[in-house]
Amino acid sequence: MASNLDLLLFGRAVQGVAGALLIPGALPILSHAFPDAEERAHVIGGWSAFSALALILGPLLGGLLLHGIGWQSIFVINLPLGMIAIGLGIWGIREHKQQARTALDPAGQVLSVVCLASLTYGLISIGQPGLNSLIPIAALAVALVVFILFMFVERCVDRPLLPLSLFRRRSFAVVNLASFTLGFSYYSCLFFFSIYLQTIQGLSVVETGWRMMPQFLVTGCVSILYGRLSAVMTSRRLLVAGYGVTALAMSTMVTFTAHTPYWIVGTLFGLLGLGAGLAVPATSMAVMTAAPIDRMGVASTTMNALRQMGMTIGVAFLGTLMSSEASRVLAAALRDQGVAKAPEIVRYVIAHGVASSDSLIVSTLFVPAMEHGFHVAMMVSGLACALVALMLLITSFEADTLPSPPPKHTDGG
Repeated sequence: MASNLDLLLFGRAVQGVAGALLIPGALPILSHAFPDAEERAHVIGGWSAFSALALILGPLLGGLLLHGIGWQSIFVINLPLGMIAIGLGIWGIREHKQQARTALDPAGQVLSVVCLASLTYGLISIGQPGLNSLIPIAALAVALVVFILFMFVERCVDRPLLPLSLFRRRSFAVVNLASFTLGFSYYSCLFFFSIYLQTIQGLSVVETGWRMMPQFLVTGCVSILYGRLSAVMTSRRLLVAGYGVTALAMSTMVTFTAHTPYWIVGTLFGLLGLGAGLAVPATSMAVMTAAPIDRMGVASTTMNALRQMGMTIGVAFLGTLMSSEASRVLAAALRDQGVAKAPEIVRYVIAHGVASSDSLIVSTLFVPAMEHGFHVAMMVSGLACALVALMLLITSFEADTLPSPPPKHTDGG
């Protein structure tokens, strides 16, 4: 029903607010419904598997609707799905409240939005040719100042948006850093996989959805088995394995070209799915275990917020990095070929792609340049996951404890 882009963006913002209210509540609900650790591991694995199933059906169904009906249909389908979800929630979810922990942090919420928006805009602006260089610097400076102010506010309020006291526990801090990296590397790269398959390999939207299926299928299958794996392996081993395999898969993707056969692409997508199938439920389980039972809702919110923040920053930073590297390689190649007005040509083709009216030289050099940009993005993503795997390897989860309150003294005792 959106008649213009502004209304469409407003609707998407409302969707984002709804998602922010829904997603963090899932893990606390499961944790309270299944207090036994072994049962909880099975349930969280199943929850991750259903999330993977949604990631399978989303691109496939979205591609079919987009190709067959139109872009409006991908929003209309949310109405019946939402009604079904509401009905299931009323029927199956038991009410649970913690009045003592109920509070808002409006100052923290506003500052966090301003900080993330400024940071994202600054990262995106860096890669825009012709833009005044002071604009991204100013945006990043605003983000830094607002972040410092945000941390100060969170230390002062009674019910902070970001519970800094929980980060005194080393395992909680490290696992949340891992959650941020998972968003930065894994979730943001779904966007770059679509660019690789469509722009570099020249596939359609529907074909792209089908070819990304191995990743989500393996993630779902491994997530279902997570409960059994957690019974024979420690949290640290599962976390290290998950992030290590994810790092290996992404680092190996630097070999992808326009002519890489699908059996190689699909195999590495499956390997990435294996890493995510271990990392996603293991991260969720570790965060829930690290937090006191009365702080599980806050812990889940923090983990999901950091993951979403990582994804936002990942798309902005890695997208800028990919675009900048592709532009640099393409401009150098055009200059070597003696093409006039190379910078103007580069700005156009990076933003809009190669059209049939473009010269053969531009069309020939465009794909290798995009390949290089994709390789750089994958290498950075893989390196980030590898560093987290190393950090998890040297972090002790069992011996870590929260600071104990001072003992109470009684008379005569």
